[in-house]
Amino acid sequence: MNAPASITITPILVADLFVEGERMPVYVHVIDHPDARILVDTGMTELHPAVVAAFDPRLYPLSRQDIDLAGIDIVINTHLHADHCGGNHLFAGKPIYVQRRELDDARSEDGYTIREWVDAPGIRYVPVDGELELLPGLRLVPAPGHTAGMQVIVIETGGRPVVVGGDVAVWFGELDEPQSEGQLRVHALDPELVWLAHEQEPWRPRTA
Repeated sequence: MNAPASITITPILVADLFVEGERMPVYVHVIDHPDARILVDTGMTELHPAVVAAFDPRLYPLSRQDIDLAGIDIVINTHLHADHCGGNHLFAGKPIYVQRRELDDARSEDGYTIREWVDAPGIRYVPVDGELELLPGLRLVPAPGHTAGMQVIVIETGGRPVVVGGDVAVWFGELDEPQSEGQLRVHALDPELVWLAHEQEPWRPRTA
């Protein structure tokens, strides 16, 4: 399939978490592709005792933001930790692409996530096994590390690829010195930039 010439990515702040007193923002990303409008991860829409105890969050749910939720055609979960899937219920009936390994782990491992958020009524997952070209110029690529079933979105429009990475790295230093299989896989793509869930600006490779 031929890659389209123009795909845009827009970060949206959906929460602030507090880890040891330090603010950790949570971003989701809207990908405007000529064939579909895609949302990568869904943040959180409500407080839950487990999340409150761990992160004292401030929420800015998608349902209260100036975004046309009905205009989202496809949802992709990079993984199913609570701060990435808590708004999945807003997209009941829409296809939600996630790696099969990730879905299995979220449903079976205690303490992994908030299960009622993963399997809220009406959610329709499309389990993915490995790489998948979802649309021209846009493919899902497994990137294990943060979780075993983690995936990233690789966007190619003719130049170096752009990656929407979720938690493939939580902060820039993890991509400057990659360690996990997923981080090494992203590095090997020689991306122009990588959008992350907990950074406002994208990571860019260091220039020599």
